[in-house]
Amino acid sequence: MSDATLHDAKRDPDDFAVQIADSIESFIVAVAEVSRGDEPDSAVPFLLLEVSQLLLTGGRLGAHEDFLPDERYEPDVGPEPDVDELRERFAVLLDPVDVYSEVFDPYVPRSAPVACRISDDLADIITDLRHGMAHYRDGRVSEALWWWQFSYLSNWGPTASAALRALQSLVAHVRLDQPLDELQGLDTDSAATEEQLAEEAGKVMAAEIAGPLGLRSV
Repeated sequence: MSDATLHDAKRDPDDFAVQIADSIESFIVAVAEVSRGDEPDSAVPFLLLEVSQLLLTGGRLGAHEDFLPDERYEPDVGPEPDVDELRERFAVLLDPVDVYSEVFDPYVPRSAPVACRISDDLADIITDLRHGMAHYRDGRVSEALWWWQFSYLSNWGPTASAALRALQSLVAHVRLDQPLDELQGLDTDSAATEEQLAEEAGKVMAAEIAGPLGLRSV
């Protein structure tokens, strides 16, 4: 175990919570800013950086001993903020590279890849993080840490990891001059089978994605 992991596991929970909350708040603000589309050519590189940094925060949560909430039942934080607008903005901003192929659990034998969307991933991650932030802002620090840790292991961690692989792959394909085939209208809501979706997911010509990536054309 690294010194950093040992330090995280033993440090004062309040100090740890401040660092985790600051990182999560930074991610929420940064992703909302990117979704506005003011700098579309830099969207994917910015998202690659932000998701990478968030996963470092998630790793610290995952390496820490289990957090336990003060109350047996989770206090009500009110209605969840709507993320549909953010989801839709990213779907437009990332077209035609929004859809990619992912295997949910690499340790399940013969797991079939499924088609996912980066825009859906980001919206789901934000929803989980905001839920914990609501507890944190109401002074329920242990509840916030428990929620962020639990949802990192069960939902937003795997989701962010999948999105990061897709974002890194986009950058790599362009930087390494490895063009992909055309998408041909892949849609996760279509009637196609999972196998068909998985086969076509992520197939985009590098000439089409170089612009959104803010990189040179091939």
